[in-house]
Amino acid sequence: MPAENLTRDEAAERARLLTVTSYDVTLDLTRGPTTFASTTVVRFRATAGASTFVDLIAPEVHEVTLNGRALDPAAVFADSRIAVTDLADENELRVVASCAYTHSGEGLHRFVDPVDDEVYLYSQFEVADSRRVFAVFEQPDLKSVFTFTVTAPAHWTVVSNSPTPEPVPVLDDAGPIPASVWSFEPTAVMSSYVTAVIAGPYHEERGELTSSDGRTIPLGVLCRASLAEHLDTDNILEVTRAGFEFYENAFGRPYPFGKYDQVFVPEFNAGAMENAGAVTFRESYVFRSKVPDATIERRAVTILHELAHMWFGDLVTMRWWNDLWLNESFAEYASTLATAEATRWTSAWTTFSSLEKSWAYRQDQLPSTHPIVAEIRDLADVEVNFDGITYAKGASVLRQLVAWVGQEQFFAGVRAYFDKHAFGSTTLRDLLVELEAASGRDLTQWSAVWLERAGVTLLRPDITTDDDGVITSFAILQEVPAEHPVQRPHRLAIGGYDVVDDAGEARLERSVRVELDVAGERTEVPELVGRRRPALVLVNDDDLAYAKVRLDPASLATAVEHLGGFTSSLPRTLVWAAAWDMTRDGEWAARDFVDLVLGNLAHETDSSVVLVLLRQVATAIELYVADEHRVETSEAAAERLWELARAAEGASDTQLQLVKAFAGRASAGHQLDHVAGLLDASESLPGLTIDTDLRWELLTSLVAGGRAGTEAIDAALAADATATGQRAAAGARAAIPTPAAKAEAWTSMVEIDTLPNALLETSIGGFMTVHDRSLLLPYVEAYFDSIEKVWTTRGNDMAQDIVQGLYPTELAAGGAVDLLARTDAWLAELGDRLPGLRRMVVENRDGVRRALAAQEADRARG
Repeated sequence: MPAENLTRDEAAERARLLTVTSYDVTLDLTRGPTTFASTTVVRFRATAGASTFVDLIAPEVHEVTLNGRALDPAAVFADSRIAVTDLADENELRVVASCAYTHSGEGLHRFVDPVDDEVYLYSQFEVADSRRVFAVFEQPDLKSVFTFTVTAPAHWTVVSNSPTPEPVPVLDDAGPIPASVWSFEPTAVMSSYVTAVIAGPYHEERGELTSSDGRTIPLGVLCRASLAEHLDTDNILEVTRAGFEFYENAFGRPYPFGKYDQVFVPEFNAGAMENAGAVTFRESYVFRSKVPDATIERRAVTILHELAHMWFGDLVTMRWWNDLWLNESFAEYASTLATAEATRWTSAWTTFSSLEKSWAYRQDQLPSTHPIVAEIRDLADVEVNFDGITYAKGASVLRQLVAWVGQEQFFAGVRAYFDKHAFGSTTLRDLLVELEAASGRDLTQWSAVWLERAGVTLLRPDITTDDDGVITSFAILQEVPAEHPVQRPHRLAIGGYDVVDDAGEARLERSVRVELDVAGERTEVPELVGRRRPALVLVNDDDLAYAKVRLDPASLATAVEHLGGFTSSLPRTLVWAAAWDMTRDGEWAARDFVDLVLGNLAHETDSSVVLVLLRQVATAIELYVADEHRVETSEAAAERLWELARAAEGASDTQLQLVKAFAGRASAGHQLDHVAGLLDASESLPGLTIDTDLRWELLTSLVAGGRAGTEAIDAALAADATATGQRAAAGARAAIPTPAAKAEAWTSMVEIDTLPNALLETSIGGFMTVHDRSLLLPYVEAYFDSIEKVWTTRGNDMAQDIVQGLYPTELAAGGAVDLLARTDAWLAELGDRLPGLRRMVVENRDGVRRALAAQEADRARG
């Protein structure tokens, strides 16, 4: 077993032996730039005479004392465990250690702000990284109370799960020294992975709200001091207050903790983390430049996602990580519902369909797909399961469940679940029992096919009409993948849309809607028989079901001609999704998809949908267009994007997104001239402001096109000597289209383990940005030679970034390398070792397989 792993069986045995009473954790953060002092006193009950272990990852353990008896650290501490034997009924364990700061976004991450050289720290403990900061029984079901005492520089702010106390100056013989001690009150009962310590000279803005039980809940919004001018606290707290009111009403239970801080932290790997009462967010959510409304909406959904976790995840926690979906799927569903019903983003379900469900469908068609309730044997399994199944498919299935049992009954069951299991740990069955009692439905079979089986089915309409266009038969066919042959029941709607003239404009308006249960291979829809066939038939109208759908040929033709004619965004998004899925499955030429998007994008009104479509166009061109047509298609797409940008409303969201997409696609000389003109202000678009972040995107476009280099990057960094500027400069340098620049970037990312996580992320993006793909050829063998070492020596997030981000999928076509064969050879050599790494490479391989099939479909178009 790997040195830092923990199996489910070990966790179950330890939970059988132990009940943890309390932790007292004392941290001294004044010891220098590499390590900090950590002292833990944990009190616990145990089966008398039992033996177990406590978890700790630390470069040095100084003292271990069990029930007053000193143990030899060299004898009891190995790998990530301290062995404790001959336990009493009541036990006290004291561990004194030096723990290490990280630069990987795990444990206690340390960052130095280049603007003012101030140090900022934050903790990130999910899945199992609280053991990098203090000695702990690291598993979600061994909950306890935690008392943190932190010594830090006196000018810092320290945040934890409990309200921040007044700091007390540290004294020595000469009087006060520039350090203080923050002694926090004990937390509520919680899992160790949602505890938090955040420290540094953070800028802080305050607010408050009144909870449903009458308590005043203090609210804090924090970020680095150098970002303070960009912190839009009013907007953040507006969304937060809306979420509090919505959730306390829906869950029938007041907010379970004493305060609520939201801290935007540097070099964060994820979007956010649900530490109880002390949520951390990726600091790119502090907007220093203009961003699309899609990004602002995504921040709102993220705020509401983490707030939902305060109940579902922090108050009630899964017993083991196979029920991680209970946390994430519920928070994803609840946050979208709250966004749609309690904020200005009333079309949040359109965003969910476009963004989240497309992620779920993509993940669910990979060879590595798994049931929503995944088989999690150990920590290595869970680290690669924060995926589209756990989040987006689970939320989609919950939405279908709500449609089936009724929203009122669903939340009645949820309220009973919270009442019964508050501050405890649960399994799936605990939730289903309450939902069954509230709805009167037996969910055993529903759970078996939806939560415990993998795969996504495809729904296709089967329509016949007479010579007058009247429907004589209508059925829904359900097609199942051979690898996961599960026929599932669906609650869905079928919509029929007709083209109507609206003051000279053709509109698509819904003329019929039928809601029904679909089950089995064929479901007849007699309600539509005898009606004139609509111009467009949309299976899964309103997006209630989780299933891929197809348009029949007549409906597809109507969509291509009149896609901009929908009067609401959701049905249009469902048509976009069906077209994209047909493209990915090789049923429709990628160039036709590109034409469909670029011909209708001007009619799209939803910012998030525009964002997704532009990403899909990029993917289609880079991976799914036949290799011999790719350059021509790419240049034509760039031309069209520039036309659309020029025609877009000045200062509009769409204009900004189109300019960004054009800069990312520009390759021909005259196209790069436009980019350069925007950058040096010799060319302009009405209402478009070339702000700091857009300047970096334009410069990187010129760098990738060979029109700018190191000197321009250095000058831009001198003008923007911030952490964000450093990240942008790293990406731009990695995009320089020369063998020497690519070699230097490769060495810094893969061969030398000193690059912080945030710089690694942008460097990978720049490295893979090439117009001449031959620049990537030398790194095919380098990739396969390196990734096993990377996987076993880097932190989990950084290792995943490298394994996924540097896999050369773009080289799948063209004949320069047989990437499928090379991948298969590497997988054969790896065998069954390192299953998490194997899974990621298998997923990469499937991307190549899908790309080659789609390219053949595009080639057949002629």
